[in-house]
Amino acid sequence: MTLLLQILLAFGTLSLLAIGGANAVLPEMHRLVVEVHGWMDDATFSQLFALAQAAPGPNILAASVMGWHIAGGAGMAMATIGMLLPAAILAFAMQGLTHRLRGNTWLKPAQFGLVPLAVGLIAGSGVIMAQAAGTNWLSFAIIAVSTVFVWRTKYSPLWVLAGGGALGLLLL
Repeated sequence: MTLLLQILLAFGTLSLLAIGGANAVLPEMHRLVVEVHGWMDDATFSQLFALAQAAPGPNILAASVMGWHIAGGAGMAMATIGMLLPAAILAFAMQGLTHRLRGNTWLKPAQFGLVPLAVGLIAGSGVIMAQAAGTNWLSFAIIAVSTVFVWRTKYSPLWVLAGGGALGLLLL
C-alpha cells in the first residue's frame, strides 16, 4: 500500500470517530502516526499540533499539517480529504436520519449521551498532548500552569499560546 493511501485511510478512519471534533481523536491520531506508523516522534507531533492550533481556522488543520510533514503537499491533501470527506458523508446521512426520527422519545437522550463521550475524548487528548510535550520538570510546570489558566480563568487560550511562544524564545 502506498504511503499516500495509508495517510488517506488513517485519517479517513479517524474522521469517523471524531465525535466532538478533530481534537477528540488526538490520542488515536498520536497512536497511529507516532506508534503504529512511526511517521514522527512525540515532540514533532506536539509541535505540529501547537502550530495548527496557533493558526486561525478549524481544528482539522492538525491533520493537514501532519499529512504535510509525512509526505509533503500530497500527504497534506490526503490527510485533509481523509479528515473531511468521510465525516461530511456521515454528517449528511445522520442529518437525514435524525430529521426522520425527530419524533422518537429516545433521540434526545441518545444525542445528550454523546456529550460526555466528546468531553472524555477531548480530556484524553489533553493527557496525550501533555505526555508528548512533557520532557522535564519545567515543561510539566508549564503544562500545569497552562491547564489551570485555561480552566479557571475567562481569558482567551490565545494568551497561553502567546506565553508559550515567549517562553520558548527565552528558554531555547
